[in-house]
Amino acid sequence: MTEAPDDGDSATTDGPRGGDATFEELRSRAVALRREGLSTRRIGERLGIGSHDLLTRLLRGEPAPEWTKRPRAKDALREEARALRLAGKTYDEITAELGVAKSSVSLWVRDLPKPRKTAEQLHAMREARWEPHRREVAAKRIRTRLDAACEIGQMTERELFLIGIGLYWAEGAKSKPYQVREAVHFVNSDPGVIQVYRAWLALLGIGPDRVQYRVMIHESADVAAAEAYWAKLVGVDVPSLCKTTLKRHNPKTVRKNTGSDYRGCLVVQVLQGADLYRRIEGWWYGIVLGVKQDHLANSPF
Repeated sequence: MTEAPDDGDSATTDGPRGGDATFEELRSRAVALRREGLSTRRIGERLGIGSHDLLTRLLRGEPAPEWTKRPRAKDALREEARALRLAGKTYDEITAELGVAKSSVSLWVRDLPKPRKTAEQLHAMREARWEPHRREVAAKRIRTRLDAACEIGQMTERELFLIGIGLYWAEGAKSKPYQVREAVHFVNSDPGVIQVYRAWLALLGIGPDRVQYRVMIHESADVAAAEAYWAKLVGVDVPSLCKTTLKRHNPKTVRKNTGSDYRGCLVVQVLQGADLYRRIEGWWYGIVLGVKQDHLANSPF
């Protein structure tokens, strides 16, 4: 600590003068004056000593009075920095919070033990480290999707016709040799798939009066919200939907399809659809037969 200037009046010197006493006598007197609370300048005036170096030697080992010490502006910051370090903060976190140089933080807390990271802190650090990469991958994913979407353009009726056949045969109900059911039932949770399928039905001349809709969803979900969502998507009122099929909730099952985005599935049923089902089955076999053998021969698989 440095001493503040002494604004008091110079006192009359007393005792041995600088030029008349030995070093030990001067030191004894200087120490006594220091312990009385005098500043270095006042002691020099009392003893008639103008040399700062000599006064320093005489007072070596004697602390300056508290009233002469200037408070340091960064003392509070230093104590706060140490408290933050003990709380497990990193140098960068302390620097950001206190607005001081990292070198100052290092000087203040370097004697403290390096804090051990908690599992949550380590996870947060890993997430922050990978966040730029994840953003880059997400942006690339979006660009790829947009480029691919632009490659399709406006579909012809024949393209929609063929797509609808493949879509139904992949996702629709099919008759089995052991259980003949020639009915056109289509179930899916993807709203885009539902819209393409409805466009296909319209292309085939299936009017709205021959189509019924029904929601299938877990009983633990927001059933009313799901019914409203699907009704709006297909352009009908909620009361126009058939009775919702509720799936019993099994608490032992770890389901991923939960949360506000989960809306279950929509069942699209074509009434009096036996003839249409037979035609769909025939169309599909026609596609299978229409695949040229050289297509298979040139396949890398």
